[in-house]
Amino acid sequence: MLGRHAANAAERRPGFTTSLARTITDLRLAQRLRYRVFAQEMGACVPGRDQGIDCDLFDAYCDHLIVRDTATSEIVGTYRLLPWVRARRAGSFYSQGEFDLSRIAEVLPHTVEAGRACVHLDYRGSAVLAQLWAAIVDYVRSSGAQYLMGCASVSLADGGAAAHAVREALRRVKVPSPAVSPNRPYRFRPRALAAPNAAPALEPPIRSYIRLGASVCESPAWDPQFNTADYFVLLPMTRLNGHYARRFAGRLPRALAPAAG
Repeated sequence: MLGRHAANAAERRPGFTTSLARTITDLRLAQRLRYRVFAQEMGACVPGRDQGIDCDLFDAYCDHLIVRDTATSEIVGTYRLLPWVRARRAGSFYSQGEFDLSRIAEVLPHTVEAGRACVHLDYRGSAVLAQLWAAIVDYVRSSGAQYLMGCASVSLADGGAAAHAVREALRRVKVPSPAVSPNRPYRFRPRALAAPNAAPALEPPIRSYIRLGASVCESPAWDPQFNTADYFVLLPMTRLNGHYARRFAGRLPRALAPAAG
């Protein structure tokens, strides 16, 4: 259910606009949104907290997708994208800090990594996540990459119940698991088990990946900085689900091409 601010805004806005951040101001606003979600909501100890932003060394090498509410011009959603060429300049992909990707090393030169996804609290359940996914699919295709990968995070603030629910849901729908392993595995705790009659559930980003045709590593990594269980996700573009790809594609007026270099 949308918050009151978003519900009021929905009455007057024509929609959202999606673009890449082109200025340092755009980037800072995206990083402030990330700080609001990761630090203030989730309690993560993020780099840049003294400035009220979430930032790390990968930000300088990434393209940053942003979604704005056209009525307020506020950035209400963001995702960052890291192509292989710039990952080499950064020293690695972000995911390589959490997972051993040596068994899929041959796909990395043909990959774009997505990460640091967040949507403003008042806009969850709206079209913002779909706008971001439309842009991601368009970006990967424009870059000529053959794979999309990333780490989808599940908060452990509930003691691990949500992470357990994700694992059970992955098993129930028989999602294939890529050949990777976590560097720091998250250890599921018996006390985190959901009630017997509780339905297994997938977090929205993971659900979006699966609908598009991705595989998900069943064994998550533990991220102590964010207090999350991180699931590695790999989507070969050849397996892209046509129905959802067409649905997303209809949301964008033009291609979002990666920045040079």
